[in-house]
Amino acid sequence: MTVVAEYGPRWAPPPFERGTDGPRVILVGVDGSDTSMRAAAYACGLARRQRCRLVVAYAAPVLTWAWAIPGAVPMMLAAHQELEAELRAELRRLAEEMRIPVCFVCRRGDAVGCLREVAAEVKADIVVVGASTQAHRVFGGSVANRLVRLGRWPITVVP
Repeated sequence: MTVVAEYGPRWAPPPFERGTDGPRVILVGVDGSDTSMRAAAYACGLARRQRCRLVVAYAAPVLTWAWAIPGAVPMMLAAHQELEAELRAELRRLAEEMRIPVCFVCRRGDAVGCLREVAAEVKADIVVVGASTQAHRVFGGSVANRLVRLGRWPITVVP
């Protein structure tokens, strides 16, 4: 796992208490869209209420066809780095405001593949994603739909 940054207090599993068998690790996928940021806010609130660790994963898309356009690769890399910096700043603010431990992970690749890898590495108990804003997805379905079809974790889709 490539940890970009950790914010907030240090996380340690709380002592066992009867009746508190909620999640210990919440994974949320972000991409900078409005729905993903709402999903991150929902996951922050859930982590605060459940007193658990929040892992935020950003899957930067692979630049497959960018090489075909002269000068596109540096521009796209700069845009991804700028978005990553904005996400880190927003997560730091949320972690300090809500006093929760947040771990930010950045990967390159397909969103579903990256979320699947990170969820397995951190042993996520729940995965939170934002709903797709596109009318319909022709190839393979939305990220949420593809994660549900994997059937390994409970998935919460935030509209």
